[in-house]
Amino acid sequence: MNTEFDSTADRVVIIGGGPGGYEAALVAAQLGADVMLIEQNRCGGSAVLTDVVPSKSLIATAEMMDEIERSDGLGIRIENSEDTEAGARRVTADLEAVNKRILSLADAQANDIYEGLIRAGVKAIQGKATLAGRDQVHVVESGGTEYTLEASTILLSVGAHPRELPTAQPDGERILTWTQLYDLDELPEHLIVVGSGVTGAEFASAYRALGTEVTLVSSREKVLPGQDEDAADVLEFVFRNKGMNVLSRSRAASVTRTDDGVEVVLADGRRVEGSHCLMAVGSIPNTEGLGLEEAGVRVSESGHIVVDGVSRTSRAGIYAAGDCTGVLPLASVAAMQGRIAMNHALGDAVQPLKLRNVASNVFTAPEIATVGFTQQNYRENPTDIDTVMLPLDTNPRAKMLGIEDGFVKIFARRGSGSILGGVVVGPRASELILPITMAVENRLTVDQLSASFVVYPSVSGSLTEAARKLHRHL
Repeated sequence: MNTEFDSTADRVVIIGGGPGGYEAALVAAQLGADVMLIEQNRCGGSAVLTDVVPSKSLIATAEMMDEIERSDGLGIRIENSEDTEAGARRVTADLEAVNKRILSLADAQANDIYEGLIRAGVKAIQGKATLAGRDQVHVVESGGTEYTLEASTILLSVGAHPRELPTAQPDGERILTWTQLYDLDELPEHLIVVGSGVTGAEFASAYRALGTEVTLVSSREKVLPGQDEDAADVLEFVFRNKGMNVLSRSRAASVTRTDDGVEVVLADGRRVEGSHCLMAVGSIPNTEGLGLEEAGVRVSESGHIVVDGVSRTSRAGIYAAGDCTGVLPLASVAAMQGRIAMNHALGDAVQPLKLRNVASNVFTAPEIATVGFTQQNYRENPTDIDTVMLPLDTNPRAKMLGIEDGFVKIFARRGSGSILGGVVVGPRASELILPITMAVENRLTVDQLSASFVVYPSVSGSLTEAARKLHRHL
């Protein structure tokens, strides 16, 4: 069936229902546009179904296991049951139950997003969409209905998928991508994680806390290349201290199935055997076959859609948001890109995306949260920037909680004292980074931060203490 829909002055067609897409749809609907959102799977996209929501739910379980492990230092004793070997942990993770809960949470979140879109007046369509020109989108619904939509504005928010190597093809059973982990019903005996970026580090941390033996294969000198070096040092120390086998400067050449597991062959000839292997070697944008070339939308060599600060592509009227743009692979950034795009397209007040103000978090144990200026910026401008790093083990509340690893770091402009950025390493660092983010966003000074009252005792007290130390340095 082919149908032509008449164009409208403010018809917005959004391809992709992830954070960039559904947040854009809500903004466009609020501004009075006729909004149609097309998603192949379910609203929320991979962020909700196979990526952010599931992984962070798994990590939440791992965090609880980690806290139980640390409880001995607080004087809490978990007695061994009669049928447990002496010295063995009585607390274990039931991965089948864990994954069932994870998928249930993802399902509920997808439903909530869909219902929110419908209440806002968005027409949510399940199907595949491709560009058919500057202002046309061809749609094939999941039921087979086929038609072309005319639009005044088009937003592309199609996300990305895990990169696969020809010498390490995932099979969904032993060799896995991060989208396939939730099909496991038993904890891997020995999980080999190939890739020490954010995804690899997070899953390595989580599965080690759940009780799995973990080997992390890192092609770089340190885990988390690109992150704050002091933070990476702390995390690698914690990983090794918890019994994780971290293979630095070790590139995986191939991964193959064995009779009862997997074998990873490294570039230098070494071989590592395990029960399962997680491939965490980056992602590829879902831009192939989208009709970008026909529509005149420019892409980079990596296949990412090129956008400017207000999410415009090279083709007027077509915008893009999220991981398919390669700007910054964070759900929060995708959502902001989508909102900015709709505000710009529909004539509302808008400011370009400010990447300097983006707060991000690595959900390992301990967590690593960052915003603004980095250690690299400091090295490049040592006469203009000052910094202080304050270990958390000096904080009274951290001592009470048994927190031994972590720190607070603040970067400030020398002279004016304006806060340029910061790093927090520790439990719930994702919550502690907010005051620094607000300081960066609002150009507060270290004196203004240090003059703010904090609860005593509290871990957040380290933020104001670091600010006071910076005042003495400026």
